[in-house]
Amino acid sequence: MFRNERRRRAVARARPGDGHELARYRWWQPFSRSLFHLDLAGADGSVHRWSVDVGHAGDENGDVLAKLYLDGRNRSVSTLPAAFEVPGGVIEVATSGYGLKRCHFVPDAGPERQLVPEEHSAEGRRAALARRSPGTSRVIGAVSVVVLLVALVLGVPQVVADITQIPWVAERVGTFVSPIRLPGWANVGLVVGALVASTERALRLRHSRVLDSGLFDGED
Repeated sequence: MFRNERRRRAVARARPGDGHELARYRWWQPFSRSLFHLDLAGADGSVHRWSVDVGHAGDENGDVLAKLYLDGRNRSVSTLPAAFEVPGGVIEVATSGYGLKRCHFVPDAGPERQLVPEEHSAEGRRAALARRSPGTSRVIGAVSVVVLLVALVLGVPQVVADITQIPWVAERVGTFVSPIRLPGWANVGLVVGALVASTERALRLRHSRVLDSGLFDGED
């Protein structure tokens, strides 16, 4: 959850949209675009669809933007992390280095809830797997956590040791000799495994400062 001050700053960053139509989700976009939906009743009781579209590659300036749509028309745009005011609450959006880590509706009263991913997106397909085979989904999620824990335990001492070999660091804090020193191929496998595991967790909008930020993601 965004803290109140952070949310106010995020809301202030949002600017009016230009009313363009929401582009159709294409089969080649699973890892370059995230699209989530939320159906909310308006003041007149009619249900309207709010959609959040995030292109992870960024715009022409390299900025990753979250775009809010109302019934398929662009209503607002914001850099990330973003907070969009909608009837009855706020939609909060944030990313990590592996995808989205938050896309939730936070109502003025009551519990928050995650928006529903577009069915053809990577997040939507992962959610469909969880519905079809909850047992398999739990196993995959548990394996992702184990892989990240192993990467953290084996990787951190090596990284610290390498950092303390830098002369100016060694002069100030001394050197550290890692009790663990893996061969190059094993460290490459460690990094690849951690990237895959963190990506799998991002598809479920799961994020931990310790596990998913770890060694490979500078995102807070």
